[in-house]
Amino acid sequence: MQSDNKLEKATLGNGCFWCTEAIFQQLKGVASVVSGYSGGHDPSPDYKKVCSGSTGHAECLEINYDPAIISFAELLEVFFSTHDPTSLNRQGEDIGTQYRSVIFHHNTNQLETSQAYIKQINESGKFAKAIVTTLEPYTIFYPAEDYHQNYFQQNGHNPYCRLVVKPKVEKFIKKYDDKLK
Repeated sequence: MQSDNKLEKATLGNGCFWCTEAIFQQLKGVASVVSGYSGGHDPSPDYKKVCSGSTGHAECLEINYDPAIISFAELLEVFFSTHDPTSLNRQGEDIGTQYRSVIFHHNTNQLETSQAYIKQINESGKFAKAIVTTLEPYTIFYPAEDYHQNYFQQNGHNPYCRLVVKPKVEKFIKKYDDKLK
């Protein structure tokens, strides 16, 4: 899957990482997806602390991808179409800053690409409300506990996965079948 180019990182937060990890893992050009936390002030975040909303972290993904196969802009296309980027600090029933829509940019190119993409979406009228996705400089990423990794693959039978994650994944597959591994 990987070309001769080196992998790049994208760090994106768009709600519960159980849902979003299951989507990004399926994209051609994505080498790995790690669920975790970024953007907060606590130097030792864990799921319980992050869910309390007291750490400032967002649940997010660290995506290692091959830019020769999938561009950062293509990752943004999937990002913006698989959550509600107009909902401040909320995705579905998940409420709090830990579920904010956020792009942690690793470099100037990612920042500028994100700004242009948000401007384009806002001007297009795709959403009835303006995008509230924040653009924050990447500082550090903390991988979530092991039981959060590959959550949907390992827990597809549990009620949350069947009722929430699976429909999102199925909708994604229908829309992006040309981008799947």
